[in-house]
Amino acid sequence: MAAKTTLNAKNLEALGPQRLAELLIEISTGSAAHKRRLRMELAGSHSSAEVSREVRKRLASIARARTFIDWRKVKALKADLETQRKTIVDFVAADDPKEGFELIWQFLALSDPIFARSDDGSGSLAESFRQACTDAGVIAKAANLDPDTLANKILSAVQDNGYGQYDRLITAMVPALGNDGLECLKALLVQWSKEPGEKLSQSDRQVIGWSSKGPIYEDEIYGNHRELTVRIALQEIADAQGDVNAYIAQQPEKTRRAPLVATDIAGRLLSAGRAHEALETLDSVDTKGRVDVPIEWQLARVATLEALGRADEAQTYRWKCFEESLSDAHLRAFLKRLPDFDDLEAEQKAFSHAQAFPDVHRALAFFLVWPALSEAAKLVVQRKPELDGDLYELMTPAADTLAEKHPLAATLVLRSMIDFTLDNGRSSRYKHAARHLVECRALAPHVGNFAGAGSNDAYVEELKRRHSKKHGFWSLAS
Repeated sequence: MAAKTTLNAKNLEALGPQRLAELLIEISTGSAAHKRRLRMELAGSHSSAEVSREVRKRLASIARARTFIDWRKVKALKADLETQRKTIVDFVAADDPKEGFELIWQFLALSDPIFARSDDGSGSLAESFRQACTDAGVIAKAANLDPDTLANKILSAVQDNGYGQYDRLITAMVPALGNDGLECLKALLVQWSKEPGEKLSQSDRQVIGWSSKGPIYEDEIYGNHRELTVRIALQEIADAQGDVNAYIAQQPEKTRRAPLVATDIAGRLLSAGRAHEALETLDSVDTKGRVDVPIEWQLARVATLEALGRADEAQTYRWKCFEESLSDAHLRAFLKRLPDFDDLEAEQKAFSHAQAFPDVHRALAFFLVWPALSEAAKLVVQRKPELDGDLYELMTPAADTLAEKHPLAATLVLRSMIDFTLDNGRSSRYKHAARHLVECRALAPHVGNFAGAGSNDAYVEELKRRHSKKHGFWSLAS
């Protein structure tokens, strides 16, 4: 059983209402946040209208504030915003959806002034407003709002989406808009896209940057921004209506042959049962001789071939992609479709291919991810001169992973990072190189045969001969 001093609801109830009230007054003294919460609870005990008034007052107060919100104050503001948002959703909207919608819209309107005076590097404030977009969609549906009125509100929001706070709004509002509302919003967006931009005189144009072609003007950027905003919004509407052709129409012709754009389009065509068109879209991308073809495009092509009943061709393509990229995703999918025992033979063939792969670091990454640590160790020992110790984001976890069962390979990986640091005089990495040297010393007793790589003592002596004057390093390594 919990002790009587344990803080839980049952023990606190035993104090009685009068003592609890006194404690709440005492605890809330000096804390504006706690006082606001208590006032909200008191209002809620009367009616949702009272809660609504309290929330409206607080939102107006936040909107009037002008002080800068640095990173130290973000947490407190986030807590305040979440209190207001949850109160709107859980109390006001539950009792009066129309009033709840007005309040959540007032809440969303705080985003611009708050972002303009805050340092929200963590993105926590932005997440509150994105969640509020989702809440607004649910509340709007419950309130049964007029679709045309709602469409006009949404247009106003996306026109002023400079901080990305309304990125989720259209998708969230689809159930509330219905098809009539989506059509209205579509018409409003098209109308906005056709409105002429304000023509500024040269003296009034604001330079916001420079490129190789000269100055970049604010009106040019915002003109392009409007075009992009409309295109993205119309694509969201097309998705909501299941209109693949309308979605494709919003992609400029010249971008449809970009791998990721083609993948995006093909996925929708495939979902619509238009596999032949999906394959044509993917194959319109020029991938010949390219080593940077996104795996998303490759996986989409495989899925399309499968949908067309061309399973053998899909398997051949999986293996081809693996050979070119050492993608574990392609190899796993390839092996999964092989008969028993054939997969083991194919896996060994894949390992042999990876051992001879031109990029030793991609091969090492593949073996670590698979995982095939014996193969990784073999690769390191056989191709040690090719290791680039500058790739610490690969080499550090590789050494850690190999250390237990393959101490020689782990040692060689650590040495590659030490050598790079000292050979290139990277003093900022001396502390890491010194730590790696200590790790090599700890691994040495577990290495049965250094296989021509030189013992740890011999390696240290060679380092001292080549880098005797790097006192900063040796002071850390001693």
